[in-house]
Amino acid sequence: MSTTSTTARTDYEDPRITRSRALIMDAAARVFLERGYPGTSVDDIAAEAGVSKRTVYNVFEDKEQLFRAILGQAIATAERYSLALGETAAEADDVEAALTTLARELAASVLSGRVVPLRRLLIGEASRFPEFAAEYYDRAPGRVMAAVATALRAFGERGLLRVDDPELAAEHFAFLAIGPSLDRALFDLASDTDTATATRAIERAERGAAAFLRAYAA
Repeated sequence: MSTTSTTARTDYEDPRITRSRALIMDAAARVFLERGYPGTSVDDIAAEAGVSKRTVYNVFEDKEQLFRAILGQAIATAERYSLALGETAAEADDVEAALTTLARELAASVLSGRVVPLRRLLIGEASRFPEFAAEYYDRAPGRVMAAVATALRAFGERGLLRVDDPELAAEHFAFLAIGPSLDRALFDLASDTDTATATRAIERAERGAAAFLRAYAA
């Protein structure tokens, strides 16, 4: 009983600190993604969050701890998406519809929001934070590929596709669906908020899925 009480007191955080933490992290994410790690200062983050510099330091020890918190939060979000992706695809009876939907979901999720800016940020800071670059790959793109491979293996076992190497097939599927679009986005050749660009990316994903289906037809 006493252990539970002690744990409850230890885990408790003043609601004001919780609110400040959320406000600061949201502001920090915007500034880091826009200016990068070296180009961002605690003053910049405080100004963006509308709080004092002292408030930032009351919640986070320094800029590095805050950056690590931002990356950890982004990795956890990406991991949740990765785990959900493809869970129902493997059970579908219509393989064409399932893979077309999966291709659209990949294009819509990977090429929108903060995913591409976050990847740019991680690539730029990989030498400074190598553990985060590796962890992000393992828990986000790596798990997406594993989920796709699992679905393709199931389709192969049911005779719906000809799949000898599910992992390689997943790589082929991902590149056909979003590879060129992701390359364009990473090099900032397309606006992440451009509706026409997003529509073209989804159309390319659908055509990529169709090409994959022709190549891996049973």
